[in-house]
Amino acid sequence: MATRPRLEHEHLDDLALAERIAARDPDAVRLVTGRNNQRLFRAAWSILRDRSEAEDVVQSAYLRAFEAIGTFEGRSSLSTWLTRIAVNEALGRRRAEKRRRAHLQGALVLDDYRGRLMRGSTTETPPGGDMAREQIRSLLEAAIARLPENFRLAFVLREVEELSVGETAEALGIPAATVKTRHLRARRRLSEALAPELKSALTGAFPFAGVDCEAMTERVLAAYCADRQ
Repeated sequence: MATRPRLEHEHLDDLALAERIAARDPDAVRLVTGRNNQRLFRAAWSILRDRSEAEDVVQSAYLRAFEAIGTFEGRSSLSTWLTRIAVNEALGRRRAEKRRRAHLQGALVLDDYRGRLMRGSTTETPPGGDMAREQIRSLLEAAIARLPENFRLAFVLREVEELSVGETAEALGIPAATVKTRHLRARRRLSEALAPELKSALTGAFPFAGVDCEAMTERVLAAYCADRQ
């Protein structure tokens, strides 16, 4: 079982946590990753639409952020700062992949999310009573995956992660008015694609908690705090 951060860390503000992370404090790293794994994973998936790639991006984003944690000035929340880094990491990963595909295959566009779009990181099968909900969740996630990228990312941050318009705008580096427009258009498209009863499954979409969340934290700790443990 993963070790919980010391209770005293729970009460530190973002700047204090950043200072602890700069000192490679495992408890600070564990607390911050635990708080942000879900959000960063969802943001990365919104761009890449691949669970494995999204997980890899989150880990890379943490390591990039923590190595540069001294530049964090507290002008935005630490969560927003990390989200922006994860978004940029995912966009860079996607651009690199597009260049690679263009070199190898020309301009072929691959639709690789069918059948394995949101396959979980674990192999556990949900209990029979939960199967219907899992199927509904898959339909919902697939519908969101078909949204245009700009709409998809704004929607996930606003609707699933429940960021404010301002926080989303800051994380994505776009005007607040643009966030509102993209979010509204995404909702309209989903309303046309989904039956009303599917919308209630939204809060359970893109699961990245429990074992997945703990495993991500432990990988980041191993890579970033190895010399302190």
